[in-house]
Amino acid sequence: MPRNEENARDEHFWQAIAQRYDVAPGPVNLENGYFGRMTRTVAHDYQRTIDFINRSNSVHVRQVFDETQSIEIRNQLAELLGVEHTSIALTNCASDALQSVIRNYNGLQPGDQLLISDLEYHSVEYAMRWVAQQRGLEIIEIAHKHPATYESLVASYREAFEHYPRIKLMALTHVTHRTGLVMPVQAIAEAAKAHGVDVVLDGAHALGQIDFDLQALGVPFAGFNLHKWIGSPLTLGFMYIDPQRLADIDPDMGSKRYPEPDIRTRSPYGTANIPAWLTLPKVLQEHRELGGSKAKGDRLRYLRELWVSEARQLPGIEVLTPEDPRLNCAITSMRFTHVDDQQPMVERLLKDYNLFTVARNGSACGSCIRITVGFATTPEDIQQLVRALRELSQDSL
Repeated sequence: MPRNEENARDEHFWQAIAQRYDVAPGPVNLENGYFGRMTRTVAHDYQRTIDFINRSNSVHVRQVFDETQSIEIRNQLAELLGVEHTSIALTNCASDALQSVIRNYNGLQPGDQLLISDLEYHSVEYAMRWVAQQRGLEIIEIAHKHPATYESLVASYREAFEHYPRIKLMALTHVTHRTGLVMPVQAIAEAAKAHGVDVVLDGAHALGQIDFDLQALGVPFAGFNLHKWIGSPLTLGFMYIDPQRLADIDPDMGSKRYPEPDIRTRSPYGTANIPAWLTLPKVLQEHRELGGSKAKGDRLRYLRELWVSEARQLPGIEVLTPEDPRLNCAITSMRFTHVDDQQPMVERLLKDYNLFTVARNGSACGSCIRITVGFATTPEDIQQLVRALRELSQDSL
């Protein structure tokens, strides 16, 4: 079972893992950051639970799921993160969790400041700006220097805290969706705490590929996805609130569905995708059997290095995600330096080389191409990508 970098190179093992996924014919998918594939076993289990809930309907949901199964699922998620089950509430996705925490954070007064950076996900940025507008707050936005280093990232936040002493709440993205940059969360959270700033952590892309200790990170609030690197069906996420900080988040829309205090009142209320939730025990079992986030992350970073090590040597190509292993993961962005807009190059990769990637904009480093390997990605796929980059890089000469 792969648990170190040497085993991450075990193609016999990982070929067997890749065979667990059904992959449609067509372009090579190098955009695995949107959402992850379910294994064939999980997909079959999902279909089974859809059929079961469709037959049993509310009888099972009200008598069993609401009363026992949802609680067992919360317990499993708490165990996954090493936290108390009272700190977890189920949501449809990380965005739902994060937006609820932001809009219901009750420690703000007119004139206070909120901090965001150029790397936040749109839904988080929009929520912070909306709260600022509604409550008479000021948005402070920082742009991270490129190329980023561990020290420069931490320093950028320390400088912001010193220059803007009225910052009370900040968004922090663990793994940015734009470039794949992994933020030094623990060091930033320590600096934030020293200045009386609360952190809302966007862990959407981190869970399942980054091996982290949530309590050691020192963040009071967070939101996570289960349908990216954990391998669940779509529409599964959850919220984390440090139990000692629960009173700082009001019940969502005044919810009284559960007795106070109960973190589940902080989660947006609606009928959940119950068949998807019922597959989660199988998903988590497969996650553990594979070696958890450590083994997954080692494999993904190995595949990433296969193409990044080649791309860094090519003229006309800039890899935007740092080489520092503390700051990178499966998601990595690059650009062709002879063009400003990378979308035409994304289209060429697809049309001429049958490689599916995605363009990303919005960060201070500019337009880029996001390339994200996955568990069904093979070294042959990487060779195809390297050949394409080598040939396309010649256009700049």
